[in-house]
Amino acid sequence: MTLDVDVRQYNREAWNRQVAKGDRWTVPVGPEVIAAARRGEWSVVLTPNKPVPREWFGDIAGRDVLCLAGAGGQQAPIFAAAGARVTVLDNSPAQLGQDRKVAEREGLELRLVEGDMRDLSIFADASFDLIFHPCSNCFVDTIRPVWREAYRVLRPGGILLSGFNNPINMLLDPVLEQQGVLQLKYKMPYSDFTSLTDEERARYADEPLCYAHSLEDQLGGQTDAGFAIVGLFEDKHVPGDKLSEYLATFMATRALKLATR
Repeated sequence: MTLDVDVRQYNREAWNRQVAKGDRWTVPVGPEVIAAARRGEWSVVLTPNKPVPREWFGDIAGRDVLCLAGAGGQQAPIFAAAGARVTVLDNSPAQLGQDRKVAEREGLELRLVEGDMRDLSIFADASFDLIFHPCSNCFVDTIRPVWREAYRVLRPGGILLSGFNNPINMLLDPVLEQQGVLQLKYKMPYSDFTSLTDEERARYADEPLCYAHSLEDQLGGQTDAGFAIVGLFEDKHVPGDKLSEYLATFMATRALKLATR
């Protein structure tokens, strides 16, 4: 059954609600985290649990960093405290507001931009040295434009760090999964907007709705855009996730924009 809505508008409002509810990914870091980052002691995640290796970043001090669809008062203030010049682009005004709160509290400079991760036309070519893109492209219907735009706005030699779902995360019967039974129910291409019945979708009434993107689009989309993937790790979901007892359900990549293509 098809849900006839504007995907971006729907998920903007849904993430605004998540901020009001105090979702894990909307809770700003505390002063102690910023103080540690100023001392050079920091870590961040692209996926639910595993810290991103520090060597994936290089030295970010004095670098131009874009947190792409990564607001929430968590990663961007850490990067700023570590000495980076940070821009945050996100679809949710409330999520951007969490970054603003930390910046004002800690005296940090952050450029906050409300926008669509698929359209970075507000930024000139070669504007950034590093893009940090945590698990968020499941909230848009197509992701190849995300990779193409990321490539365009990075400088030669720039780094794209991204996290995303293994699509199998969204293909199981969720009711049976809660009972410990892992049974495929949905097919690719999968979308909460079009693959679910109205009754099924009602379970997620207050939440952002998601898409399952193929690994061809996640990994192949990066290489087709011109990136060279030079690092990859996998991660599991939160404790209690049944599928994660059998396999890692998230992954993160480190990709380079080579000096020549």
